[in-house]
Amino acid sequence: MALALKKAALSPADYLAGEAEARVKHEYVDGQVFAMAGASERHNRVAGNIFLHLRLAARGTPCGVFMADMKLRITTVNAFYYPDVMLTCNEADRDPIQKNAPCIVAEVLSPSTSTTDRREKALAYRQIPTLKAYILAEQDRRAVDYFIRDETGEWQQGTLGEMDILGVDCGTIKIGLALDDIYEDVDFLS
Repeated sequence: MALALKKAALSPADYLAGEAEARVKHEYVDGQVFAMAGASERHNRVAGNIFLHLRLAARGTPCGVFMADMKLRITTVNAFYYPDVMLTCNEADRDPIQKNAPCIVAEVLSPSTSTTDRREKALAYRQIPTLKAYILAEQDRRAVDYFIRDETGEWQQGTLGEMDILGVDCGTIKIGLALDDIYEDVDFLS
Protein backbone atom coordinates (compact mmCIF):
# COMPACT_ATOMS: atom_id res chain seq x y z
CA MET A 1 0.00 0.00 0.00
CA ALA A 2 1.47 3.33 -1.07
CA LEU A 3 1.33 6.23 1.33
CA ALA A 4 1.48 9.83 0.19
CA LEU A 5 4.16 11.87 1.86
CA LYS A 6 2.91 15.12 3.31
CA LYS A 7 5.22 18.10 2.93
CA ALA A 8 5.92 19.94 6.16
CA ALA A 9 4.28 23.34 6.22
CA LEU A 10 6.64 26.30 6.26
CA SER A 11 5.83 29.09 8.70
CA PRO A 12 5.39 32.64 7.38
CA ALA A 13 8.49 33.72 9.36
CA ASP A 14 10.60 30.93 7.81
CA TYR A 15 9.27 31.81 4.35
CA LEU A 16 10.21 35.48 4.79
CA ALA A 17 13.68 34.54 6.06
CA GLY A 18 14.26 32.23 3.09
CA GLU A 19 12.85 34.69 0.59
CA ALA A 20 15.24 37.41 1.81
CA GLU A 21 18.16 35.25 0.58
CA ALA A 22 16.56 33.46 -2.38
CA ARG A 23 17.77 33.99 -5.95
CA VAL A 24 14.32 33.16 -7.31
CA LYS A 25 11.09 34.64 -5.96
CA HIS A 26 8.52 32.31 -4.43
CA GLU A 27 4.89 32.78 -3.58
CA TYR A 28 3.61 31.26 -0.34
CA VAL A 29 0.21 29.63 0.10
CA ASP A 30 -0.69 28.12 3.46
CA GLY A 31 2.75 26.72 4.24
CA GLN A 32 3.81 25.73 0.71
CA VAL A 33 6.12 27.73 -1.57
CA PHE A 34 5.95 27.98 -5.35
CA ALA A 35 8.78 29.30 -7.54
CA MET A 36 7.86 32.08 -9.93
CA ALA A 37 8.73 32.02 -13.61
CA GLY A 38 10.23 34.88 -15.61
CA ALA A 39 8.14 37.23 -17.74
CA SER A 40 8.03 38.07 -21.44
CA GLU A 41 8.55 41.48 -23.02
CA ARG A 42 4.80 41.87 -23.60
CA HIS A 43 4.12 40.97 -19.98
CA ASN A 44 6.58 43.64 -18.86
CA ARG A 45 5.16 46.29 -21.18
CA VAL A 46 1.58 45.68 -20.02
CA ALA A 47 2.59 45.69 -16.32
CA GLY A 48 4.74 48.77 -16.91
CA ASN A 49 1.88 50.63 -18.57
CA ILE A 50 -0.46 49.88 -15.66
CA PHE A 51 2.26 50.93 -13.20
CA LEU A 52 2.88 54.18 -15.11
CA HIS A 53 -0.77 55.23 -15.10
CA LEU A 54 -1.24 54.37 -11.43
CA ARG A 55 2.01 56.15 -10.52
CA LEU A 56 1.04 59.29 -12.41
CA ALA A 57 -2.29 59.39 -10.56
CA ALA A 58 -0.55 58.77 -7.20
CA ARG A 59 2.11 61.49 -7.50
CA GLY A 60 1.98 63.92 -4.60
CA THR A 61 -0.34 61.71 -2.55
CA PRO A 62 0.35 59.27 0.28
CA CYS A 63 -0.37 56.40 -2.13
CA GLY A 64 2.38 54.05 -3.30
CA VAL A 65 2.57 51.96 -6.45
CA PHE A 66 4.60 48.75 -6.52
CA MET A 67 5.64 46.24 -9.16
CA ALA A 68 6.43 42.54 -9.09
CA ASP A 69 9.08 42.60 -6.34
CA MET A 70 6.82 43.74 -3.47
CA LYS A 71 5.04 41.00 -1.53
CA LEU A 72 1.32 41.19 -0.74
CA ARG A 73 0.39 39.41 2.48
CA ILE A 74 -3.14 38.13 2.88
CA THR A 75 -3.46 36.83 6.42
CA THR A 76 -7.03 35.53 6.00
CA VAL A 77 -5.79 32.90 3.54
CA ASN A 78 -2.23 32.60 4.95
CA ALA A 79 -0.57 33.65 1.70
CA PHE A 80 2.09 35.92 0.23
CA TYR A 81 1.87 36.81 -3.46
CA TYR A 82 3.91 39.04 -5.77
CA PRO A 83 1.26 40.92 -7.78
CA ASP A 84 2.44 42.39 -11.07
CA VAL A 85 1.23 45.83 -9.92
CA MET A 86 -0.49 47.11 -6.80
CA LEU A 87 -1.50 50.48 -5.42
CA THR A 88 -1.87 51.11 -1.71
CA CYS A 89 -3.19 54.32 -0.16
CA ASN A 90 -3.47 53.12 3.43
CA GLU A 91 -1.30 55.27 5.72
CA ALA A 92 -0.64 52.27 8.00
CA ASP A 93 0.58 50.05 5.14
CA ARG A 94 4.25 51.09 5.40
CA ASP A 95 6.16 47.80 5.85
CA PRO A 96 9.17 47.94 3.47
CA ILE A 97 9.00 44.19 2.66
CA GLN A 98 5.29 43.48 2.34
CA LYS A 99 1.99 45.29 1.89
CA ASN A 100 -1.38 44.15 3.18
CA ALA A 101 -3.89 46.89 2.33
CA PRO A 102 -3.89 47.61 -1.42
CA CYS A 103 -6.67 49.48 -3.19
CA ILE A 104 -5.85 48.03 -6.63
CA VAL A 105 -4.11 44.80 -7.63
CA ALA A 106 -3.33 43.99 -11.27
CA GLU A 107 -2.07 40.72 -12.72
CA VAL A 108 -0.87 40.24 -16.29
CA LEU A 109 -2.02 36.85 -17.48
CA SER A 110 0.21 34.31 -19.17
CA PRO A 111 -0.57 30.73 -20.18
CA SER A 112 1.20 29.39 -17.09
CA THR A 113 -0.46 31.76 -14.58
CA SER A 114 -3.92 32.45 -15.98
CA THR A 115 -5.77 29.74 -14.07
CA THR A 116 -4.15 30.64 -10.74
CA ASP A 117 -4.75 34.37 -11.31
CA ARG A 118 -8.40 33.85 -12.28
CA ARG A 119 -9.29 31.37 -9.52
CA GLU A 120 -6.98 31.15 -6.48
CA LYS A 121 -5.77 34.74 -6.51
CA ALA A 122 -9.19 36.18 -7.42
CA LEU A 123 -10.68 34.50 -4.35
CA ALA A 124 -7.75 35.45 -2.09
CA TYR A 125 -7.49 39.07 -3.23
CA ARG A 126 -11.20 39.67 -2.72
CA GLN A 127 -10.68 38.83 0.98
CA ILE A 128 -8.67 42.05 1.39
CA PRO A 129 -10.96 44.64 3.03
CA THR A 130 -9.24 47.65 1.40
CA LEU A 131 -9.23 46.23 -2.15
CA LYS A 132 -11.46 48.13 -4.57
CA ALA A 133 -10.34 46.57 -7.88
CA TYR A 134 -8.65 43.43 -9.17
CA ILE A 135 -7.54 43.80 -12.79
CA LEU A 136 -6.61 40.87 -15.06
CA ALA A 137 -4.88 41.94 -18.28
CA GLU A 138 -4.07 39.47 -21.05
CA GLN A 139 -0.55 39.71 -22.47
CA ASP A 140 -1.30 38.11 -25.85
CA ARG A 141 -4.32 40.21 -26.85
CA ARG A 142 -6.15 43.42 -25.89
CA ALA A 143 -8.45 42.00 -23.23
CA VAL A 144 -8.96 43.06 -19.62
CA ASP A 145 -11.33 41.52 -17.10
CA TYR A 146 -11.87 43.07 -13.69
CA PHE A 147 -13.57 42.77 -10.35
CA ILE A 148 -14.75 46.03 -8.76
CA ARG A 149 -16.13 46.35 -5.23
CA ASP A 150 -19.24 48.54 -5.39
CA GLU A 151 -20.40 51.01 -2.74
CA THR A 152 -22.37 48.26 -0.96
CA GLY A 153 -19.24 46.08 -0.68
CA GLU A 154 -20.37 43.59 -3.31
CA TRP A 155 -18.03 42.48 -6.10
CA GLN A 156 -19.03 43.19 -9.68
CA GLN A 157 -17.24 41.46 -12.56
CA GLY A 158 -16.77 42.96 -16.01
CA THR A 159 -14.72 43.21 -19.17
CA LEU A 160 -13.14 46.48 -20.28
CA GLY A 161 -14.44 47.47 -23.71
CA GLU A 162 -12.60 49.49 -26.36
CA MET A 163 -14.43 52.70 -25.44
CA ASP A 164 -14.63 52.09 -21.67
CA ILE A 165 -12.66 53.64 -18.85
CA LEU A 166 -12.23 51.55 -15.73
CA GLY A 167 -12.76 53.99 -12.86
CA VAL A 168 -11.55 53.18 -9.35
CA ASP A 169 -11.92 55.48 -6.34
CA CYS A 170 -9.04 54.95 -3.90
CA GLY A 171 -10.02 57.73 -1.52
CA THR A 172 -7.30 60.32 -2.04
CA ILE A 173 -7.05 59.53 -5.76
CA LYS A 174 -9.33 58.44 -8.55
CA ILE A 175 -7.93 56.13 -11.22
CA GLY A 176 -9.10 55.83 -14.81
CA LEU A 177 -7.68 53.14 -17.11
CA ALA A 178 -8.55 52.44 -20.75
CA LEU A 179 -7.38 49.64 -23.04
CA ASP A 180 -5.22 52.14 -24.92
CA ASP A 181 -3.45 53.00 -21.64
CA ILE A 182 -2.81 49.37 -20.74
CA TYR A 183 -1.67 48.25 -24.21
CA GLU A 184 0.30 51.31 -25.36
CA ASP A 185 3.39 50.21 -27.38
CA VAL A 186 2.55 46.50 -26.99
CA ASP A 187 3.36 44.62 -30.19
CA PHE A 188 1.12 41.60 -30.74
CA LEU A 189 2.81 40.60 -34.02
CA SER A 190 6.07 39.35 -32.52
